[in-house]
Amino acid sequence: MKSTTELTLHIYIEGSPEQTLDVAQDQVILGRLPECDVYLPSSEVSRRHCQIRRLAQGKWRVEDLGSTNGTLLNQGRLNQPTLINDGDVIQLGNVGIRMELAKSASSPAQPAKNPRQSQTEVQTILRSAEELQQRWIEGDHGQDPLSTDHLAHARLQYIVEIAKGLNRAESIEAIFSQVESVIFQELRNVERLALLIDVDGSGKLEIYKAAARQLHGAQGRQYYRQELSDLYKGDWISRSICRKVFQEKVAIKTKNVQVDQRFAEEKSILMKGIGNALAVPLWNDQEVVGVLYADAMMGFDQLYSTQDQDLSFFSTIANLVAASVQRWLLTRRLQEQKRIRQRLERYHSPAVVQQLITFGAIEDSLLTPIEADVSVLFADIVGFTALSEQLPPEELADLLNRFFEEMLKPLFAMGGTLDKFIGDCIMAFFGAPEPQADHADRAVKVAKAMLERLKSLNQSRALSHPLELRIAINSGKAVVGDVGSSQRVDYTVLGGTVNLASRLESVCDPGACVISEETYQRLKHQSAFSPIGKSKFKGIDRAITVYRAKWQ
Repeated sequence: MKSTTELTLHIYIEGSPEQTLDVAQDQVILGRLPECDVYLPSSEVSRRHCQIRRLAQGKWRVEDLGSTNGTLLNQGRLNQPTLINDGDVIQLGNVGIRMELAKSASSPAQPAKNPRQSQTEVQTILRSAEELQQRWIEGDHGQDPLSTDHLAHARLQYIVEIAKGLNRAESIEAIFSQVESVIFQELRNVERLALLIDVDGSGKLEIYKAAARQLHGAQGRQYYRQELSDLYKGDWISRSICRKVFQEKVAIKTKNVQVDQRFAEEKSILMKGIGNALAVPLWNDQEVVGVLYADAMMGFDQLYSTQDQDLSFFSTIANLVAASVQRWLLTRRLQEQKRIRQRLERYHSPAVVQQLITFGAIEDSLLTPIEADVSVLFADIVGFTALSEQLPPEELADLLNRFFEEMLKPLFAMGGTLDKFIGDCIMAFFGAPEPQADHADRAVKVAKAMLERLKSLNQSRALSHPLELRIAINSGKAVVGDVGSSQRVDYTVLGGTVNLASRLESVCDPGACVISEETYQRLKHQSAFSPIGKSKFKGIDRAITVYRAKWQ
């Protein structure tokens, strides 16, 4: 004969190991207040959340005390005082409590049960994801063949319907919504679900979407919002499990990962209280694009190789999700490429843009600043200030737009890069982002083409007013790349080479082009320029030899 208390509470608080409490009194109150009989220090638990009361004939009853988030009994909302059965589970926010009813003292002695036995046994199923692809559809082995065929047909139809829904989903939100609905409906023990994706193919998994099982009613929605705010932190997810699933293409179902030596290196498993999990790869063909991960506060009932239908079903859904996620990733990359192309086409010719995208010169949608040998060109309209005072704003804008459109044609034709428009001035450079050994010659050719094109436009009266240009070119080392803030980034060139190019315009005659000594020395055909002497410029501590083009 054995003599024990009649009720034992197995308490699971997220982030803490299991606690076991033998109830001796006739009534216990559970809540967040320290004076409660069972103190549960969690923000999701009300001050006096619920009570458990002993009734006649050894029966027990649980009752919610008007808590904010409500009390769940076996995952159903507790709306009235209800009798407790052995093995029932109540949930208070993120706290789960399994109730164990002991037999009376007069009952025959039973073998002693270690209340922590489930916490010391390694109960993990690790299977090849490929083996599980058809297991759930085929059903359990050992059943009547006719029954098995009927089950397989029904499940196949169900999978087809799920696949149709996923195929219609275009956004990652829509994809996950489909998955969330199916998983929470079919796998009743699952409490939380996460979709982790390797977005850029680097092997780094990011939590893209996550959800918790939603309760009903206004209080349920409040609980859901509170739960959702913490889901994306990922503390409840075992990174070592996800890593193994992702790298080895295996499906894992575990009831007690904390004592599984395969994951012993992740010390945070104990700190986070991670214990019960399903994890399967998002695997389509030969590519793994992510992991579908779920946890259950109370664990999973069956952990036998012949009874792992929940793992098989979870893996089957993941196979469908993988195709949808791959389609979403492809669409996302195409949209990102389009956005990058549109931004780069502001600065580069279409050929250069295509080369940058094709050869992956862009990292995280940015061109990282580097030092490069370049030639910088400034082309400034002569007398623009006076002209702007004479013309109405609309006419002035039309004139500039037409002028810039014509001047960019030779620039892009020679593989030049537009830095920016500075009022009426064009700032451009050559030699980046792709190195150009002849960048000085290219800059000179563009300057000549600009002057000739402008002369032709003036003669044909294609512009509303005749214009003149001053063009200055300097060559040397400069920093080139995307520079700016989180709100705005511009691809630009910086440094002393740029400053001197800008200063050179002050010694340039209308309709002329001048270059520095540095540019002159890089030219293959120097005979087209003649020196006009040395000049001092603001911010430059030495005299600069300036050359003027002979073809004006």
